[in-house]
Amino acid sequence: MLLKKADLPLEAVILIIAGMAITITGIALFFVADGTLPYYENGLYGLLLIVFALQIITLGKTPFGDLRRSKLLLAAGLMIAVTGMITCFLPLNNHAARVLLIVCFGPGNFTLLLQMCIDKNKLRTWLKYGGIFNHLIVACSLVYILSVLISLIIWKQHILTTHATAVAALLFGVSILYLACVLRKIYHMHPEAEKLPDADITLSIEQAMLLLIGTFLVLLGILLVPVCLGLLPFAANAQLGLLMVIFAFQMLASGNTPIGPFPRSWLMIGFGLVFAALGIVSCIIPNILVPLLTILVGVLNIIGGLLTLTKILIPLIKKSSTTETPAIPILAKLFVLQVILNLLAIAFGTSMLLPRLVPGLLVGLVLAANGFVLLYLLRILVVIDAMKSAAETRS
Repeated sequence: MLLKKADLPLEAVILIIAGMAITITGIALFFVADGTLPYYENGLYGLLLIVFALQIITLGKTPFGDLRRSKLLLAAGLMIAVTGMITCFLPLNNHAARVLLIVCFGPGNFTLLLQMCIDKNKLRTWLKYGGIFNHLIVACSLVYILSVLISLIIWKQHILTTHATAVAALLFGVSILYLACVLRKIYHMHPEAEKLPDADITLSIEQAMLLLIGTFLVLLGILLVPVCLGLLPFAANAQLGLLMVIFAFQMLASGNTPIGPFPRSWLMIGFGLVFAALGIVSCIIPNILVPLLTILVGVLNIIGGLLTLTKILIPLIKKSSTTETPAIPILAKLFVLQVILNLLAIAFGTSMLLPRLVPGLLVGLVLAANGFVLLYLLRILVVIDAMKSAAETRS
C-alpha cells in the first residue's frame, strides 16, 4: 500500500503545504502566548509568500483567479518568491511582506469568493452535481472567508489576543487541508479536471522548480556575503526551514529527492510531509531544529552529489574504451553542468558539516555558483525541449 503510486494532484500538494504551515503556526502560538516558545514572524510570512509564488509559477493560480501562464506572470511569481525568501532570511522590518499578504488574503480571496458565487461553472454547477461538490462549496467558502479574517489579523496585529489568533490560524489551516482532501477526491473521480493551465511559456513543473531553486541559491549566496561581514542579520533557522520545504514540495509533487528521483508512492508522500513539517517548524521557531537540519541537509547534499556523480561517470568510463559517435555539443554541455552541480552540492554539504573548515564567504560563493549553474542548466533543458519539438514537427 505504501509503495502504491500516489494520486495527489499538484494543486492539493501546494494546499497541503500551506495548510500544514498555518496549522503548525496555530499550535505553536498557544505556546508562544504562554512564553514557552519563541516565534519568528518573518519566517511564516516569507513561507506563505513562497506558497503563493508556487501556485502562480506552476499552475497560473493567483490570489485573484486563474490566469494564462505567461512570461509576465512567471516574473510576478518570481518577484513574490524573492520577497518571501528575503523576508525569511533577514530578521528585519517585514512591511513589504505584510502588504503583499494582506492583499493576497484579503481582496484576493474576497474576489475568489465573488467569482465562485457569480461564475455559472462554479457554485450553481457544483450545487447541481451534489455529493463531493457540496464539500467543495463548504471548503472553498471556509477558506475564502477565513482568509479575509487572517488578512485583518495581519493588518491589525493586536485586534485579537494571541490565543484567539492561534484558534483562527488553526481553523484556517484545517480548512485548507480539508479543501486539499476534497480536491484530491474530485481529481481522483474526474481525472480530466486535473489539467495544466494554458500557457505561453514552455516551462514544465520540474523546470519551474529549477528556476525557483536556482533563484533561491543565488539570492542566498549573495546575501551571505554581507552577512559574513557583519553588515546584515541572518536567520539560519528560516534558511534551513525554507530549503526543507522546497525539498518537500519536490518530493510531494514529483518524487524528486536530494539523493535522486524515486517513484511517487505514498511512502514518498509520507517522507515529503515529514520534511515539510520539519521545515515549517524551523521557519517559525528560531534555533530549535538548526543543529538537526544542518546535519540532515549536509548529509543529503553529499550523498546526493556522490550518487549522481557515480551514475553519470561510470557509464562514461565503460564507454571510453569503445568508439562512440561524437556527442552533440549541447548534450556535452549538459553532462559538464551535471558534474559541476554535483561537485558544488558535495562542497556545500561539506561546509554544512564542517563549518570551521570552509569560510562563510566561500560558502556564499559556492551557493551562488550552484544557483547560476542551475539556471544555466534550465536554459539548456529548455533548448533541448525546443529541439525535440522541432524534430517532432518535421517528422
